[in-house]
Amino acid sequence: MVRTRSDAAALVEAGHVRLNGKRVAASSQLVRLGDVITVALDRSVRVVAVTGFCEKRGSAPAAQALFREMAGHSS
Repeated sequence: MVRTRSDAAALVEAGHVRLNGKRVAASSQLVRLGDVITVALDRSVRVVAVTGFCEKRGSAPAAQALFREMAGHSS
């Protein structure tokens, strides 16, 4: 959803990320399989369900295989 870890941390710090409907207070928040993440971006809101994890960071397409878009989100 964002390019870097620092961009993701900035979204959390600004209060633009929710985990299972609750605002995330720290970028170190534990995420579990099946959790729903809501991210308010510049011009859209993305809601995704976590479907998997990987051992190490990889490409964007590999990361996109680890979540699924939820129906009814605004874009």
